Amino acid sequence: MTKKISGLLAAPFTPMHPDGAINTSKIPAMVDLLVNNGITGIFICGSTGEGPSLTVSERKELAEAFVDAAGKRLKVFVHVGHNSLADARDLAAHAQQTGADFISATPPAYFKISSTDMLVQSLAMIASGAPELPLYYYHIPSLTGVGLDMVDFLEQAGQAIPTLAGIKYTAPFVYEFQSCMNYAGKKYDVLYGSDEMLLSALATGSKGFIGSTYNFIAPLYRELINSFNSGKLEAAQALQLTSVDIVRVINKYGGLRAQKTMMKLIGMDCGPVRLPLRPMDAQETMEMEKDLQQATFFDWASKLDAQPH
Repeated sequence: MTKKISGLLAAPFTPMHPDGAINTSKIPAMVDLLVNNGITGIFICGSTGEGPSLTVSERKELAEAFVDAAGKRLKVFVHVGHNSLADARDLAAHAQQTGADFISATPPAYFKISSTDMLVQSLAMIASGAPELPLYYYHIPSLTGVGLDMVDFLEQAGQAIPTLAGIKYTAPFVYEFQSCMNYAGKKYDVLYGSDEMLLSALATGSKGFIGSTYNFIAPLYRELINSFNSGKLEAAQALQLTSVDIVRVINKYGGLRAQKTMMKLIGMDCGPVRLPLRPMDAQETMEMEKDLQQATFFDWASKLDAQPH
């Protein structure tokens, strides 16, 4: 049985210079912020890290920088998914060589995966590059277009991929998530990836969560989890609603570009997003800041000077 991961794991942003080049000099301070605000792991080069917009060499450079900055204080997942399975396997091999703890991968998304067998074969090829690292399939059908049944996937992949450890499950289908968690006597580790539904995942017994908003409002989610575990359900519900209100602001202003701007608002400037995403202008930022004030974002924002948890 796979050892289960617990706590909040953040998906860090890829810091960039104004011209869109990656800026690894920012990474140590970003990692310190996460450690000090109670984060237990990081998931790099995924959706939040703009992995699909990065070159293979950039992704390797980022993996090395994040592993080095984490210094074993955080568990490190390296997302290695790529439209080229050969490049994905190469990234997996590099993650193992670099000292990452886990790899994760989305499937190729241009030529769509249309069957569980195709998905398993693709992931097996990727996993072969890092035979010593546990693999978590990154299930995010809203972006990949691959919405296969995940219980069927676990049944087939468990036999074909020796290093399969579980799933990073980023979808709103809590019934399927719960089925995956309990499949084969809870054999696999299934980490929930929809921050605005964390309370729903807690109700299924989930203990591990990977998300983007944990970068800047980790204190809110720690309080939410504590309230739930203490039987204070109404308090937990109120905190989840605050999360929902903040996520609605994020969605209003364009998702990832809004979140990178929010990092700047808390004093941790990660630079702009890269094309084809568009950075926010000054007027949009001012309007968003007003909406965030109304949503009590700044009451919960992660502190730069927080003491490590």
